[in-house]
Amino acid sequence: MKQIELSYSFAARASGGASGHALLRNPMMDVLHAVRSSGSISGAARALDLSYRHVWGQLKDWEVDLGQPLLFWERGQAARLTPFGERLLMAERLAQARLGPQLEGLRAELERAFAMAFDDAKSEGAGEVLTLYASHDHALTELQEHAAQAIPGKNGSPLHLDIRFCGSVDAIRALNEGRCALAGFHTQPFAAAGSLSARTYRPLLKPGLHKIIGFARRAQGLMVAPGNPLRLHDIADVARLQARFVNRAIGTGTRLLLDELLAQAGLLPEDIAGFSRVESSHAAVAQAVTSGSADVGLGTEYAARSQGLGFVPLTEERYLLVCLKTALDQPGVQRLLQRLRSRAWHDRLGSLPGYAADHCGEVAAMKRLLPWWD
Repeated sequence: MKQIELSYSFAARASGGASGHALLRNPMMDVLHAVRSSGSISGAARALDLSYRHVWGQLKDWEVDLGQPLLFWERGQAARLTPFGERLLMAERLAQARLGPQLEGLRAELERAFAMAFDDAKSEGAGEVLTLYASHDHALTELQEHAAQAIPGKNGSPLHLDIRFCGSVDAIRALNEGRCALAGFHTQPFAAAGSLSARTYRPLLKPGLHKIIGFARRAQGLMVAPGNPLRLHDIADVARLQARFVNRAIGTGTRLLLDELLAQAGLLPEDIAGFSRVESSHAAVAQAVTSGSADVGLGTEYAARSQGLGFVPLTEERYLLVCLKTALDQPGVQRLLQRLRSRAWHDRLGSLPGYAADHCGEVAAMKRLLPWWD
C-alpha cells in the first residue's frame, strides 16, 4: 500500500468556477489522463505544456517507484495504458467522486482561512463568512465561486460561503442546533401532505421560526450507461429487470426520493438489486455506473452529463435554502440574497445542465415553496 500525501496551491479564480478540474490534483494521474486522451506521449506533453523528455522521464520513474508498467512501450505504435494504468485511473476517478463533497468543503475551509490575508482589509465587509450546511449540489459550488467575486454597488464586497456538505435532514438539524446560518435541502414537487418527505421535513421546520429562500430547480432521474442499453424508464423497470442499482445514504434527499418512488410503484427495498449498496454523492453514483460496477443509480442530470452517461428524467425538484427568521437582516444574508437575485447569477445557473432558477433569492412562506406544507 502506497502512502498518500496531500498538498494545495494558490490559483487565480477562473470566471467559470473550478468545476471542470479535479478537486485534488496528482501529476501522474494528469499525465496518464493526457496519454489516454491523446494516444501518444508527445500529445500528452503538448496538452500539459511540458517537454517530451520530461514526460517520458516521469513515466519511467513512476514505473520504477510503483513496480508496475504504466504503458505498453511499443515503438511506432500509439501509446496505450496497461491494465494496471487503467485501474489506477479508475480508482482515481472513484476516489474523486466519493470524496467530492469533503474535498469541496476542505477547499472552502482553506479559502476562508486565507480570505483575510487576500481581501482588502479596508473594504466594507471584507472577509465576511456565511456558514451553510447543505445537501451536496453542484450549483452551490458555483454559487460559492460567484459570491466570492466583488461586484460594483451596494453589498458588492466578496462574500465567503463556508459550505459543509451533508444530507438534507442533517443540514436542517445543523441549522436548528445553531451550527450554521443557512441550510440547503431538496424536496419533490409531487410529495403529498402525508408523504415520507412531508413526514421527514415537517417536524424540523417551524412557521414563525424559519424562512424559506428559493434557489433552483434541478432534474433528478436515472443515471444509466450511454444509450440506455437496458431500456430503463422508471423505478419499476429497475426492479423488473433486476438492474444493478447503487443507492444513496439514509438522511439524504435523494434517498427520500427513492423511497417515495418505491411507494408510488408499490415496491419494497428488497425488490431492488443493490438497494443496500451506498455511495456518498451523485458523482460517486455516476462513477459506479461509468465503471460498469452498477447499471443504474438515482441522481442529478448534471452528474450524469458530467460523466457522459445517459439520463432518464423522473422529476424536477426544488432545491431550497432555509434560515432562521432572525437571521434575515444580517448583512451576510442580505448580501447573499442580492447575489441570488442578480441576472449574472441566473444566467450562470441556467448554463448548468439540468438546472434552472426557481424563485431565486425570494424569501417566502413555507406553503408557497413546499408543496406538501399544510
